[in-house]
Amino acid sequence: MSAPQLTIIGGGPGGYVAAIRAAQLGMQVTLIERDKLGGVCLNWGCIPTKSLLRNAEVARLLGAGRKFGFSADNVTLDYSVAVKRSRKISARLVKGVDLLLRKNDVEVIQGQGQLVTPHTVAVTLNAGGQRAVESEAIILATGSRARTIPNVTVDGERVLTAREALERRTLPVSAIIIGAGPIGLEFATIWSSYGADVTVVEMQAQILPVEDADAAQQLARALRRQRIKTHTSTRVESVTSDADGVHVQVSGPRGAKTLTADIALIATGVRPNSEELGLAAAGVATNRGWVTVDEFMRTNIASVYAIGDLNGILPLAHVASAQGILAVEHLAGEQPAPFNVNAIPRGTYTSPQVASFGLNEAQAQEQGLAVAVGSYSFLANGKALGLDETLGFVKIVAEQESQRLLGAVIVGPEATELLPELVLAHHAGLTPADIAHTVHAHPTLNEVTMEAAHNVFGKAIHSI
Repeated sequence: MSAPQLTIIGGGPGGYVAAIRAAQLGMQVTLIERDKLGGVCLNWGCIPTKSLLRNAEVARLLGAGRKFGFSADNVTLDYSVAVKRSRKISARLVKGVDLLLRKNDVEVIQGQGQLVTPHTVAVTLNAGGQRAVESEAIILATGSRARTIPNVTVDGERVLTAREALERRTLPVSAIIIGAGPIGLEFATIWSSYGADVTVVEMQAQILPVEDADAAQQLARALRRQRIKTHTSTRVESVTSDADGVHVQVSGPRGAKTLTADIALIATGVRPNSEELGLAAAGVATNRGWVTVDEFMRTNIASVYAIGDLNGILPLAHVASAQGILAVEHLAGEQPAPFNVNAIPRGTYTSPQVASFGLNEAQAQEQGLAVAVGSYSFLANGKALGLDETLGFVKIVAEQESQRLLGAVIVGPEATELLPELVLAHHAGLTPADIAHTVHAHPTLNEVTMEAAHNVFGKAIHSI
């Protein structure tokens, strides 16, 4: 009996992970990728930005040398070296993905895949020519690209998206960042740490619009300390450029004005790469370009699944990977648990970091839930004091009667590393009491999580 055949279009963190899991389950897998394996995340997104953020962290530490008893007055910061380092890390990981696919006997075809039927993909090969691939099932994992502003031209010189920004080897003297989500704020952190004059413009009432209001306020204060200017409730009316720079006309609470800088970065979200997939021909349903899926990532066509940014549920690399595994296991009859968006961690790698999952306090209340909230500051934490990183807090939101965890947010040092304890507790059905009575090593940053859990009941040990 021959192995089940699976075709995957897209080799990013959703597609290549799905391919490996499918191979592990005995499927014969063909992966189609038109550009580089690893997708946006490994090549032009999360991986290179985290490398640059590490360089930015070192730059800030050198600038604070007097606090730690050393002088670094004559340090020279070379941004081009930071970018070069980030490209090397990306290349190394992409090579690793290629090796993993080879190890798992996944056939990789370089080209543009398009659905012809629910079981047939036509591939326009990068090397020239066409090829048809037949399979019992297809997974679409073509991801997304930057959403731009109507009537604004991205020229790669003055007006950029994140992709062009990551390829830029020179530090901008000044930058206007349009959009105060994770991408925009991470670039603000990088560039300002190297000395650029950065202004962030956000149409919503707070930075990080989907996050907890207290977390957004705490981060806003930190950005001001870093001399990053933010304009919230401010709309971009136009963007023009000339030899002198880029000019962004905005209107907000204080009226209309023009902001001028060396470059402008558009970081206003993403849109799906769905136009060239032949979705209509195969009968796959969409909603404003996003592919519609059920809780197992299956489209309205039983043999076709869509994972990652393409379905628009939550455009994050780890979501794509998780959905890839889920889709393959569902295809294989493994009976996996349905996708639960409330159990997904979110992270913003600013200074301090912001990490969260599930419902925040306001969202829970909007759903009519009676909640118990416990929070605790890093200011009283010994490890945070030793690191000289005391700005931030842990906030835990639980349902009052059942004490089940509804969500949490962490603002502070290594917040993204601290959050998984709370996500795991949610997944396992644990309560704040279970976390509070779990002994945490001292001194550690995650003692703040323990104290916040105690504080759900108003019983934090070190609360003054």
